[in-house]
Amino acid sequence: MSLKNKKVLLIIGGGISSYKSLDLIRILKKNSVKIKTVLTKSGKEFVTPLSITSLTGEKVYENLFDATSESEIDHISLSRWADIIVVLPTTANFMTKLSQGKAEDLASTVILASNKDILLVPAMNVRMWIHKATQENFKNLKGYGYKFVGPVTGEMACGEYGEGRMSSPRQILSYLKNYFNNKDVVKNEKISAVVTSGPTREYIDPVRYISNESSGKQGYEIALALVKLGVKTTLITGARKFDPCKGLKIKEVVSADEMMDEVKKLLPVDIVICAAAVSDFKPKKINKNKVKKNSKNSMTLELIKNQDILNFLGKNNKLRPKIVVGFSAETENLVNNSMKKLEEKHCDLIIANDVSKKDSGFNSDYNEVLIIQKNGKMEKLKKSKKTFIASVIAEKIMNKFLFDKKNIN
Repeated sequence: MSLKNKKVLLIIGGGISSYKSLDLIRILKKNSVKIKTVLTKSGKEFVTPLSITSLTGEKVYENLFDATSESEIDHISLSRWADIIVVLPTTANFMTKLSQGKAEDLASTVILASNKDILLVPAMNVRMWIHKATQENFKNLKGYGYKFVGPVTGEMACGEYGEGRMSSPRQILSYLKNYFNNKDVVKNEKISAVVTSGPTREYIDPVRYISNESSGKQGYEIALALVKLGVKTTLITGARKFDPCKGLKIKEVVSADEMMDEVKKLLPVDIVICAAAVSDFKPKKINKNKVKKNSKNSMTLELIKNQDILNFLGKNNKLRPKIVVGFSAETENLVNNSMKKLEEKHCDLIIANDVSKKDSGFNSDYNEVLIIQKNGKMEKLKKSKKTFIASVIAEKIMNKFLFDKKNIN
């Protein structure tokens, strides 16, 4: 993958690793990358504007209010110019700023005003990196759509050893090559996805129905994460209303049958993620009028099986999506039940979660999941906001899609 004429805005933060920004500039220039730089006040303690200009041949931007170029409105023009923004090194303090949405200098204002992807390259002491506050900021930023490379494990300038060392310029270069390659594939291939979310309602009569506690938030966040990755995405959601988002089509349904019909209409697509909590059963008969209470102490309700959307997609030889992802909401035997579902319904991935927990899963902004692959490999995502969980799931799905495509070709 050639990086020729790609435009990188490099924001140089404070920290002993700042000097590596000069090495990165050299490597990027050798790869014919166009570079502009923003030097933070703390970054200036480690590298000079002159050293940067001598390598880039460009002006170094430092101040939010610059009388010599204010007519350009730097924080807007710089962001619009770039193909990607790289922050190196990204300190714990700068992560906090971004997590809180602060815009108090040129660097943070450029990022907040940006319509481009932001790549953060953390570098800090191991204790600072593993601190709960930093990890919470990391999850928030991932949920907002920020991208990360590193940190890696190694010896640090302070003499300690552990995770927190900044990725090398070569590793950053490799990431950028892969990033632009994947971005071009997504753009050229016009990858499409369908996400189902929320509960379905199976009506007994005009006012009563069978349903569940699903909020639909996890599916909605996954759909948003896919849109951020450039995937043409449609969200089919039951019984919940979500805010519209540019690039995301939303179709509202009520019953499992309606959800199945909408899924079929949208086929063929490249990726389907079945995050909806679809009712397994529905009343055999729907009463036209409200069922009145009578003198009997009981009522018999005959139920029949609903259509199995995930099973239909996984086993559909003609219209099967390239990636089929299911969700497994369990209250017991999480791993065994989820593995069985993955195999029986011919999924590529299963996202398993324990919905018996009150503080995560259904009707919560948090989730805790297991990502299970066909080969049995599992990855646990600890309790986190659904935005973070969604960003990880979306990236893994896209990485698998692009990897499979590369191997086929």
